[in-house]
Amino acid sequence: MFGSSLKISPKDFPVADLDEPQASAPGRKLAVLAGGCFWCVEAVYRELDGVLDVVNGYSGGSADDADYKAVCTGRTEHAEVVQITYDPSRTSLGALLRIFFAVAHDPTQLNRQGNDIGTQYRSAIFYADDEQKRIAEAYIKQLDAAGVYDTAIVTRLEKLEDFFTAEAYHQNYAALHPTEGYIAGVALPKVEKLRRYFGEELKV
Repeated sequence: MFGSSLKISPKDFPVADLDEPQASAPGRKLAVLAGGCFWCVEAVYRELDGVLDVVNGYSGGSADDADYKAVCTGRTEHAEVVQITYDPSRTSLGALLRIFFAVAHDPTQLNRQGNDIGTQYRSAIFYADDEQKRIAEAYIKQLDAAGVYDTAIVTRLEKLEDFFTAEAYHQNYAALHPTEGYIAGVALPKVEKLRRYFGEELKV
């Protein structure tokens, strides 16, 4: 069951010790995260204050087969990802990673999330530069040291080479299909978890 390996309440989830400095003026930065089906991860991040946009897509493979049908075979090396545009004066990579590990997915499941199985559903942080890599590495070590899960974190750190935007019908999918079985059963419980434990971080 999703989240069964988490040993603490999400409200007690550690804040990142190492983070990027808060910007003094509004701006735009990007983070690319893979945590299983992108519909579910997107639904969580669209709720957060400081997040300006979320786009579903694919990273980790080539442009030749960066399409949903091919990626779903699990043979293209892509992961389903979300590209998050955020304002560094209002949130940070560390804050986004806290939600990634506490709510958006289970980082102890290898190449799967629940019944979604395959490398396309792997847990991964696609870092764009050395700073993002350092922050992600440090946070995973911090979580391991704190023992917040009862099994090992398997999240991969992968250098971001390309981001390929997914087909238009995948964008904002959960909001547009709230009664669909998969969304109601998998995505919306994560959104409710976010609202329950991180209400102070949501958009007004």
